[in-house]
Amino acid sequence: MSKFSIEDLNRLLASGATAGGDSEITDSSLAEEFTELGYDSLALLELVSKVEREYGLKLPEDALENMLTPRSTVDYISARLAEKEEAQA
Repeated sequence: MSKFSIEDLNRLLASGATAGGDSEITDSSLAEEFTELGYDSLALLELVSKVEREYGLKLPEDALENMLTPRSTVDYISARLAEKEEAQA
């Protein structure tokens, strides 16, 4: 089963032209909102776009409402990947 990890999140955030953020996301910052970590809405839109391209997911327009913190983002994307795999089985 595919799972989206904190390492995947860091890789995608770091690869963006508008990455923002002051440092790598760690276990201690998983519950902090992205805005508190220095990421703006453009960086998060770019993240959604990269996830869609790399993982073949089509995320709904309201996806960002479910992705306010690194933990919620990892959980949300992992759940969408699981749904995709289940639908393909």
